[in-house]
Amino acid sequence: MTGKLNIVGVGPGHHDHMTFRAKEVISESDTIVGYETYVNLVQDLIAGKTVHRYAMTQEVERAHQCIDLAKSGKIVSLVSSGDPGIYGMAGLIYETLAESGWNPKDDLQVEIIPGVSALNSCASIIGSPLMSDFAVVSMSDLLVPWEVISKRVEAAAQGDFVLVIYNPASQKRVHQLQDTRKILLKYRKPTTPVAIIKGAFRESETIVITDLENLPNHSEELGMVSTVIIGNSSTYTYKDLMINPRGYKSKYNLEEQTNPNLKV
Repeated sequence: MTGKLNIVGVGPGHHDHMTFRAKEVISESDTIVGYETYVNLVQDLIAGKTVHRYAMTQEVERAHQCIDLAKSGKIVSLVSSGDPGIYGMAGLIYETLAESGWNPKDDLQVEIIPGVSALNSCASIIGSPLMSDFAVVSMSDLLVPWEVISKRVEAAAQGDFVLVIYNPASQKRVHQLQDTRKILLKYRKPTTPVAIIKGAFRESETIVITDLENLPNHSEELGMVSTVIIGNSSTYTYKDLMINPRGYKSKYNLEEQTNPNLKV
C-alpha cells in the first residue's frame, strides 16, 4: 500500500474559510496529526479516523511521526491553522525529508494544501490594509534571535512597508512588540493606524483599532492568537476600518471617472 502525507492549512478556524481541497484530503485520510488546538478546529471532520494530538513545542516529534506513518502506508493529514507554508510545519517536513535523501519524484508523495493565513483573514476583517507592499514578521524569538528580528523590523520601517506581526506577545515575551513600536516611531507618526485582531473568525474574536502612540494600552488583546497590522505613511482609518491606498486616486479622479459606454 502506498502512503501519502498531506500538509493541510485549515485557515483561521471556521469551516467557511477552509478550501474545498483541504476538506477533501482530510476526508480521504485515515490518520490525522496535529497540535491539539488545530485538530479541534476540524473535530467534526475526523470522526472514525486515527488521531494523534500533540502539545505545543513538539514540532520535531510531529514531523517524524507524520513521515513514518505515511511511509508505512497510511494516508496522513498533518493539520495546521492558517497556511502551513507560513510559519507552519511545511518547512520542517521538507527539511526532515531532505536530510534523509528523499526524492520527490520517486519516494513518499507529499502535498501541501494552502490555507487562508492570518494576514489574509485579519486584513479582510478590518478593511483594506494590505493594498501596497507589506512585510510580515514574527515576534517569536524561540528560533530566530531578537537581534535578527529587530533588523528586519528596522528595514521594513525604513522602506515604509505596512507591517503584519505574528505572535506579537506571550506571557514570557513582552518587550519585543514595544521595541518594535520604538523602531517604527523613528520613521512614522504616532497617529499611524494599528489594528489588533485576536482569534479571527472564531467565537473569541476581538478587534481593536488604535494607533502607534496608544498601542501599549492594549496589552490585554495581545497573545499568540493575535495579529497586529501596522499601517505605513499612507494608511488611514475610516469608520473603524483601515484603508491603505493602492494609488488609483492619485492617477484617476474616482468621483468623476465614468464609464464611456454607460448611457444615461
